[in-house]
Amino acid sequence: MRDLFKSPSFLNFVFVVVGSVFSAIGVVSFLVPNSLITGGTAGLALLFHHVSSLTIGTWMFLINVPLVLLGIRYFGKMYAVKSVATIIFISVLIDFLKEYISLPQATSETLLASIFGGVFIGLGLGFIIRGKSSAGGSSIIATIIASTTKYKASEAMLFIDAAVILLSIYVFDDIDKALWSIVSIYVTSKIVDVILTGRPSKKVVHLVTDKVEILAKEVKDKLGPEGTIIKGENLSSDGEKKMILIVVEISKIQVLKEIAKRNDPESFLVISEASELLGRGN
Repeated sequence: MRDLFKSPSFLNFVFVVVGSVFSAIGVVSFLVPNSLITGGTAGLALLFHHVSSLTIGTWMFLINVPLVLLGIRYFGKMYAVKSVATIIFISVLIDFLKEYISLPQATSETLLASIFGGVFIGLGLGFIIRGKSSAGGSSIIATIIASTTKYKASEAMLFIDAAVILLSIYVFDDIDKALWSIVSIYVTSKIVDVILTGRPSKKVVHLVTDKVEILAKEVKDKLGPEGTIIKGENLSSDGEKKMILIVVEISKIQVLKEIAKRNDPESFLVISEASELLGRGN
């Protein structure tokens, strides 16, 4: 039994269930009561719900399941089966919370609803993706468009979200709601990024100096042995150039700056975000 709880399949199942719960709460308790929408086909389902007698869950099923089945050739049968199961579960859960339990509105403040609705849905989608499943068909539409046209999948996704937002202006007759929905979609995308890539508290630093050996020793003594010396040439090809590549904690950036300034005032640092770290120690 203990091995079952540790198995990848069980963990994926837990991720999908937890993600579905977060997504359903975000929709029912934050977005719907405040006439806000999310992106993709889920947002389309919310719009159709407002102009028809069918429930949100019914529309999510009617829109997404055919798209997932259409995408079998792009994602494989197993992925399609898991996605259909996830969509059915979310659809039932949303209708259960809204129609039968009548989950109360979390807030009537549009700002709070857009932010926290985005947080809940972002957590939901992030966990569902971590569970190797999908909660909607917009990614499938984007993949098909990318494979048959000159447009990238990301551009297709942006077009889909923009179309849903424009349609919401017509449905709700309220530009303010549409703008707040954009805020919610943005928050959702950022939360998904956090769930999928983490938020490493580290920076990538390129230290360019003519005193590589001295600075390499100082960095090793003060910050640890992890780092790389990169060799190259000047643009004019009249001499070799060296730099130190190192990944450091944000809290140690100032220490690194002081090391560089003390040992080589002519050196400079190029600091960039370490958006995702894989491998030893991460």
